[in-house]
Amino acid sequence: MAANSVAIDDYLKTIYHHTEWQPTPITSSQLAAELKLAPSTVTEMVQKLVVLDLVDHRPYGPVALTEAGRLRAASIIRRHRLIETWLVQEFGYAWDEVHDEAEVLEHTISDRLLAGIDERLGHPRFDPHGDAIPDDVGDVHRAPFILLADAPVGHTGEVLRVSDRDPGLLRALEVAGIDVGHRVVVAGTNAVRVDDSATIELPEGASGAVWLTA
Repeated sequence: MAANSVAIDDYLKTIYHHTEWQPTPITSSQLAAELKLAPSTVTEMVQKLVVLDLVDHRPYGPVALTEAGRLRAASIIRRHRLIETWLVQEFGYAWDEVHDEAEVLEHTISDRLLAGIDERLGHPRFDPHGDAIPDDVGDVHRAPFILLADAPVGHTGEVLRVSDRDPGLLRALEVAGIDVGHRVVVAGTNAVRVDDSATIELPEGASGAVWLTA
């Protein structure tokens, strides 16, 4: 297997994503579920990633990125999120439409074109969903955050990030007025006030998909 394969990048991205907004490392079984692959397939690949010094893993333990793995994951995620931002700002894509396009383009555009996109966009720090875009050395910078589901009633904060996992939920949240940068006050288990407006009930699943400033 070539060390630059798309499959390896997908594994590294998934491991990176898992601890981006919460601290618990991913297990092999969680990795298999996320990638929709058989556990035996994932075990075999993880062993190869260990040999390549891209992940650390011991039997029955979690899977964690090495520094080399983190840098490689951050590089491909930077490409993905810059492309998503480019598609929204330059081509009028909606935020629920960009993920699949970026999945294809991240493996095909050149470094020169990516640098041009970054410059044209003014070196953005966040993509349309509020995910931090790693800089050219793999570092990210974001404010302290709290998941909406964990925020107490009365908590006030700006929407930092909305998960792009469910396009239907993204569309529903957009209709409800929940977007990155909006100020919200937590009004109940599944209700908020947005930009000092009346209380609105959120669509199912929203409290586990929205992050606020802490």
